[in-house]
Amino acid sequence: MSVSFDFSDRTVLVTGVGGALGSAVAEAFIEAGATVCGADIVDPEDDDSLLSDPERLDYYQGDFTDESVVSETIDAIEQRHGGLDHLANIAGTWKGGHPIHETDLSTFDMLFDVNLKTMFLASKHALPLLQEREGTIVSVSARSSLEGGSGDGIYRASKAGVRLLTETIAEENRGLVRANAVMPSVIDTPMNREMMPDSDHDKWVKPEEIAQTVLTLCSDGTPVTSGAAVPVYGEA
Repeated sequence: MSVSFDFSDRTVLVTGVGGALGSAVAEAFIEAGATVCGADIVDPEDDDSLLSDPERLDYYQGDFTDESVVSETIDAIEQRHGGLDHLANIAGTWKGGHPIHETDLSTFDMLFDVNLKTMFLASKHALPLLQEREGTIVSVSARSSLEGGSGDGIYRASKAGVRLLTETIAEENRGLVRANAVMPSVIDTPMNREMMPDSDHDKWVKPEEIAQTVLTLCSDGTPVTSGAAVPVYGEA
């Protein structure tokens, strides 16, 4: 069974749009007819960006850990497109390999900034626009956020924060904005393949598959789903 979406006349903001998952989510929304605004710290033409065709979206380059940048971006989107219907908080990263007593403060700051602070700031400034249109927010948590683990506890904690903040936004915006999270396992990205070359990559979840779940949670097909953390594990 094939599933299709129609996001015509909808405006979407995707953070972390230059990454493997962000670019897949943006592409899925574009194919569904949405006007897609993408935000990322990297230049869209940079070799680190995985966007196949940056000209297909309205691109905003900036650091979303900086509140003034986030505020200016949301204001620019409102002025250019008249409002915002959906926010996909995809910006995120992973770092690990050390127990807590050997983890540098810089690692803690970086993970909480990129994984949680960007989600908080984008949601904070997008919510007034989303409330006007009874829109949606979908953010990226992680399966590993459900329990502690050796070597990447700071990452897990930051992603648990995404999940809990999602529940809070859902509670505070009942009837106005639906907020949900997806929880991937290992995503099949070039970076993960490079870090784990001997793993069974066929069992990893593909960015395009997660993107379909993101669109589902933003669609009219899930009108009473809010505050959920949806597993997108694949076979991993």
